[in-house]
Amino acid sequence: MLTKAERTKQFILETAAPIFNQKGISGANIDDVLAATKLTKGCLYGHFEGKEDLALQVVEHMLNANGEKMLLTISKGKTAKAKVFAFLDFYKDPLNTYLKGGCPIFNIAVESDDNFPAIKEKIAGVIRHGQELFVSILNQGIENGEFSNKLDPAVYAFKAVAAVEGAVVMCKAMNTSKPMASLLNSLKSELEGYAL
Repeated sequence: MLTKAERTKQFILETAAPIFNQKGISGANIDDVLAATKLTKGCLYGHFEGKEDLALQVVEHMLNANGEKMLLTISKGKTAKAKVFAFLDFYKDPLNTYLKGGCPIFNIAVESDDNFPAIKEKIAGVIRHGQELFVSILNQGIENGEFSNKLDPAVYAFKAVAAVEGAVVMCKAMNTSKPMASLLNSLKSELEGYAL
């Protein structure tokens, strides 16, 4: 059971997440968070040392939430192929992502590249871990006889994630989900080509 202070901090993080995801770390400010939470500055600063501390904790909250949702989605698949398809389908509607503003991994990665080294390091770890998980699922599929050993798990995993993340941005910019459906079908067909 969370204490009142812990519940308040969780509320701040959950409320601030879409603000930071949409406006970015540089664009979001304390006043945005105060307006959304309807809390006082004193209350906010009772939980965070300042904007930098708030940003770091919001980023961590977004990455953890995204990771949990992704793992839950993937875990529903009973086979390696089903897990990969579940991952791909997680991105099927890039205009209505679970966190307003698009994929937090991509958003944070782009902004942190030159401006926030601590956050860049954190996001790099998340991306590496995600790639390792994806590769391990594909390797499991090869070991289980689902896929031919002609499949290169590292290449396919990188291609799939890079394509999907790029498509999220492009679909948002063009205000259409249609290209994503074609991309997901293409990635699924490619993987099907390795099925035994």
